[in-house]
Amino acid sequence: MCMRALSEGEVRAAIRNASEAELEQLSLPVSFFVTEWAHLDAFAWRDPRIPTRGYLVTELDGEPVGVVLRTPAASGSHHRAAICNLCHTQQPADQVAIISARKAGAAGERGDSIGTYMCSDLACQETVRLGRPAGPSEVLPGLRELERIEGLARRTRAFVANVVSAEA
Repeated sequence: MCMRALSEGEVRAAIRNASEAELEQLSLPVSFFVTEWAHLDAFAWRDPRIPTRGYLVTELDGEPVGVVLRTPAASGSHHRAAICNLCHTQQPADQVAIISARKAGAAGERGDSIGTYMCSDLACQETVRLGRPAGPSEVLPGLRELERIEGLARRTRAFVANVVSAEA
């Protein structure tokens, strides 16, 4: 599944757990304007003006749905490894952090949130696509790369769906 190209207005309208003030403050990265949407299952970025805020937009049931993420400030260096729960990539621990999202609706107004370990730079889409180079006779990524890409897409959609889901 690949995303259709989104405009800035569509991205803002897709964010489901943001206050009006957060939507007004939303800054898109410069890369947004040259994004190759056909190669993405989600679009995620750290806010260039607010370092502890990020955003994640994917498609649920064919519609763009996004969430505001709370990201930690830069952390110190760690000498161990950690794994991102979305892309399943092992990285140095200072490149993976617990990132949370306030639940949408009344649950979020009560302060409920969901968190998971993610790549600190929110570059999971690029990370899973940086697999080994294709061999001379390979046109498409190998099965392993396709499994990683689909797994990331599935886990990303599940995370976003959980954040925007109605109260039980």
